[in-house]
Amino acid sequence: MSGVVKRAYKYRFYPSPEQAELLGRTFGCVRKVYNLALEARTRAWAVDRQRTTYVQSSAWLSEWKRTEGLAFLSEVSSVPLQQALRHLQAGFAAFWDRRARYPRFKSKRKSRASAEFTRSAFRWRDGQLTLAKMNTPLDIVWSRPLPEGAEPSTVTVSRDAAGRWFVSLLVEDPTVKPLAPVDAEVGVDAGITSLLILSTGKKITNPRFERADRRKLAKAQRDLSRKEKGSNNRAKARLRVARIHVRIADRRRDHLHKLTTRLVRENQTVVIEDLCVRNMLRNHRLARVISDAAWSDLRRMLEYKAAWYGRTVIPVDRWYPSSKTCSACGRINTTLTLNVRTWTCPGCGTEHDRDINAARNILAAGLAER
Repeated sequence: MSGVVKRAYKYRFYPSPEQAELLGRTFGCVRKVYNLALEARTRAWAVDRQRTTYVQSSAWLSEWKRTEGLAFLSEVSSVPLQQALRHLQAGFAAFWDRRARYPRFKSKRKSRASAEFTRSAFRWRDGQLTLAKMNTPLDIVWSRPLPEGAEPSTVTVSRDAAGRWFVSLLVEDPTVKPLAPVDAEVGVDAGITSLLILSTGKKITNPRFERADRRKLAKAQRDLSRKEKGSNNRAKARLRVARIHVRIADRRRDHLHKLTTRLVRENQTVVIEDLCVRNMLRNHRLARVISDAAWSDLRRMLEYKAAWYGRTVIPVDRWYPSSKTCSACGRINTTLTLNVRTWTCPGCGTEHDRDINAARNILAAGLAER
């Protein structure tokens, strides 16, 4: 890794009623513009087989603002609206490269409420942040300091389902530097009972955060189902459900950050399975446990932290028979079934813990691909 790392620092803030109202309208306009552009680009392809670009969608935005029904788009900063079009363009680029599915419409209830402001749409002065069309700075809780002398290049404001407001500041962070090289290398096998199994023989327990709050969540969801649609009581009940969900998500994210940071700091190379989590979630018996483990988030954290600190993450083909291959002699035990957790190699007689054996094979396969 070369150059200075760009890193996002996320903080909670408490908007005034006027700021909350303006940001709420901005979120709605961002969602509206994104959906309008997606609809227009889809129609252009379906009717004329024309692949449109960000430049064309930006011209459409100017036209929409001049119409009577969409004149409200001019009441908020234009920068978040333009950024929404850029994000849509990135979504189409990923689809054309077969890295993602076709872009989907944003839902008012299910989509993340957020708006992105670039340098021309906010003022950063004396450690205070003021967004476009606001007269007062945001009341931010500085839970940790920004790097000395850092100036945000991009600001993202969001509100989660529990009604909490967050601001994320993208800055250049000179404190993120490659770590001193180490000799350790580790293979990682994702598990169900254990969150991760390492080739060193260590098993990392799965905290099962969702299961810990399952009763509380079920009760809150039953209460929600009894409330009349559109009532204030239903809105309050929905907020109680959302607060339980964000508590689970916060605890899970904190655990994954600590775990991935430790793996990257202690090992020069981390070898993982190239799992397709989306397909695995179709197994209804395991979907809840797989979702709670958040394997996709864990891999994403490992990869960007490895890039930060000069480490290497190697993915191994998901079809590699890591569990059935003897890590001592290489013989494949084709009769091994999923419910067998320990087995003895019929070739060399070595006794294996299924998961530890898989982690060792994953490490060997990853190192062979280097």
